[in-house]
Amino acid sequence: MKFGVVVFPGSNCDHDTHHALATVLGRPVDFIWHQSEDIAGFDAIILPGGFAYGDYLRTGAIARFSPVMRAVTKFAKSGGLVLGICNGFQVLLESGLLPGAVLRNAGLRFVCRHVYIRVEHTDTPFTRAARPGQVLKIPIAHSDGNYFCDDATLHDLERNGQILFRYVSPDGRESAEWNPNGALSNIAGVINHERNVAGLMPHPERAAESLLDSADGLVILRSMIDSLARRESQSVGASVAERVPA
Repeated sequence: MKFGVVVFPGSNCDHDTHHALATVLGRPVDFIWHQSEDIAGFDAIILPGGFAYGDYLRTGAIARFSPVMRAVTKFAKSGGLVLGICNGFQVLLESGLLPGAVLRNAGLRFVCRHVYIRVEHTDTPFTRAARPGQVLKIPIAHSDGNYFCDDATLHDLERNGQILFRYVSPDGRESAEWNPNGALSNIAGVINHERNVAGLMPHPERAAESLLDSADGLVILRSMIDSLARRESQSVGASVAERVPA
C-alpha cells in the first residue's frame, strides 16, 4: 500500500504527516504537488493542514481549483480513501466531497492546544482500530474550525452515522466547555455517505508519538492502514477465486 500527501502552496503539516506515516508507521508515502493530476499508484490520499494559497477568499476556496483536486475527486468517486486534516478538511468541504462548511471560531481567535474527541462510529476505514466511544487526545490549530450545516444535512449526518468525531471532555461528556470553536453539535469530523472520504479539524499526525504528549492520532492512521490491508487481501482472494476452476 502507498500513501500520497498533497502539497499546496501554504501547506505546513505535509512533512508532519509524511513523518508519521513513513518514520513512525513505516509505510511507503510520497508527496503530491498541487499541480499534478497523476496520482496513479496511490492507495490513500491525505490533504494536510496549513494555509493553502494563504486561505485567501476563505479557507480551502482556492485550493479546490488546484489541478490535483480534479484527480483527487476522481480517486474519491472510484472508492479511494481520502482524509482531510484541518485545512485539508476545509478543502474537501469546499470541493463538495464532504457536506457542510466551517466558519470562524466562535471566539474569533486562533486556537492551538490539545482537545479531546470521541469516536462516534467504528465501522469506517478511518476508525476501525478504535473502540466505540473511545476518547482521543489530539491537538488543534485553527481560526476557522467552527463546523456548520443546515438542519436537513445535520439530520442526514446523524441518521447515516456520518459524524465521526465530537469534541468532548476527557471522560467523554459533551458540553460547550469542551467545544473549542463553537462547532455545531460538537462536530470535530465527518465522513461522506459512501464512507471513503473523511475530514477532521484536529491533527492526528501531531499526535503520533508519546514525545508529543499523545500518540492517539495513530488510531486514525492505523485504521487506514488496516482498511487498505483488508482491501488488498480481499482483492487477492477474489483474483485467486477467479483462477480456480469451478
